[in-house]
Amino acid sequence: MTLQFRADVDLRPYNTFGMAARAAHFCQLDNAADLPALLAHPLYRQGPVLWLGGGSNLLLTRDYPGLVVKVALAGIRLLGEDGDDVIVEAAAGENWHGFVQHALAQGWFGLENLSLIPGTVGASPVQNIGAYGVEVKDRLLEVVCARLDRNGEALTLSNAECRFGYRDSVFKREAAGRLLVTAVRFRLSRRADLRTGYGDIQKQLQADGVDQPTPLDISRAVVAIRQSKLPDPAVLGNAGSFFKNPVVDARQAAALLERHPQLPNYPAADGRVKLAAGWLIDQCGLKGYRDGDAGVHDKQALVLVNHGQATGAQMHALARKVQGSVSEKFGVALEPEPLIL
Repeated sequence: MTLQFRADVDLRPYNTFGMAARAAHFCQLDNAADLPALLAHPLYRQGPVLWLGGGSNLLLTRDYPGLVVKVALAGIRLLGEDGDDVIVEAAAGENWHGFVQHALAQGWFGLENLSLIPGTVGASPVQNIGAYGVEVKDRLLEVVCARLDRNGEALTLSNAECRFGYRDSVFKREAAGRLLVTAVRFRLSRRADLRTGYGDIQKQLQADGVDQPTPLDISRAVVAIRQSKLPDPAVLGNAGSFFKNPVVDARQAAALLERHPQLPNYPAADGRVKLAAGWLIDQCGLKGYRDGDAGVHDKQALVLVNHGQATGAQMHALARKVQGSVSEKFGVALEPEPLIL
């Protein structure tokens, strides 16, 4: 067994907000073969347990009283090919952007619009991460899981069984606390299928002088756009977009657009309409707002930032202020993306 348990561990290096919280106990899972031993360990059994990926979708408001398990499973492998299609498996602990760049280098296309999204491969299906007109569900084939209630027994879920929604999946609902993602399998292609019609991609490609883009060009454009709008967590603590774009029914959307015709909106499922949360926050005059070291980013109002010494409680209070302001002005409820503990 290679598991090592440590007590009273500083969690600042393990969360991108850089929150000063401590774990009562901590261990790192490097090998899936160690799962049965981990699940049988007294520290796991007495709980509580927090499974941690890249820490980029987490706001810690207090010390964690139980066991924090850092999932560091590594490895990328080609499972098969069928014409232009390739089936690729990546372990849950792989860095997401690193995996996307590796796929592009191999000539495996389809994930380029999801470049530079923070976090790990294992978190990608949990959130159904998405950006610039693509969601991970569009390229995901299967998710390999361990059943935590059955000594780590392996279970593979199909795309349909993951029950994906907007920033949602079965892993955030019925399977929460029951299944641990250990690897994700993707169906990628050696043939480019470029998605350039969303956001500022076309504008960035023009700025780059690219007339006939390749998937690598798309990735570079997305990286440039994200770097221009989103702060680097290594420089300014943050968890990326803090709020989901709210989805409202058609009647509410029509009423809002009548009063605010500039409100960015996009069609969603079942005739509903997705609204731009960042625009709503900006219109409340909160872009660049700061309360001590807890702030709203001055370039992207969807991002809350830690200017240095903000506590999790202060950041949570700021999030509630933003929610209250948007609700009062627009009658729209904002839902946080990160897990708040």
